[in-house]
Amino acid sequence: MRLSECIVVNAPPQLVWDYETDPDNSLRFMSGITRWEVEGDKRTGLGARYRMLMRVGSAEMGGLVEVVEFSAPRDMAWSSITGVDQRGRWRLRRAGGGRTKVEFRFAYGVAGSGITGYIAEHVAAPLVRNHLRRSLQQLRREAQHEHLRQQAAARQAERQPA
Repeated sequence: MRLSECIVVNAPPQLVWDYETDPDNSLRFMSGITRWEVEGDKRTGLGARYRMLMRVGSAEMGGLVEVVEFSAPRDMAWSSITGVDQRGRWRLRRAGGGRTKVEFRFAYGVAGSGITGYIAEHVAAPLVRNHLRRSLQQLRREAQHEHLRQQAAARQAERQPA
């Protein structure tokens, strides 16, 4: 099952990128994620690994994922190594006026062949899509808040006598 959602954030791409790619922020804005822990010595970037779980209804799905693409401040993608077969991608693009278009793509496959797997994927899809939407909304709130905070700090620094 492939799902995709997008949103426009009133903050520049680099700020959104820095917030979104910091693993310490994942549980703050990613809806349904109950675990996003760094596995190994590499915290971010190509080859970084994370143990992640997402609540879908009463179950948690996930496993070990590895970052397979990391092109700042535009694209970050991961793919599963163990657990549920999944791929995720964050795409950031300039939207004009200092804004950023953020797209969150997520693809997954449920174990089981034939009709059982097909039904499980389609039953989970509305729940997972809701998590994508809520993650984008929360990312927007967090990034815009940080942007406003930085702007206020810059104005205050300008007012300070030298």
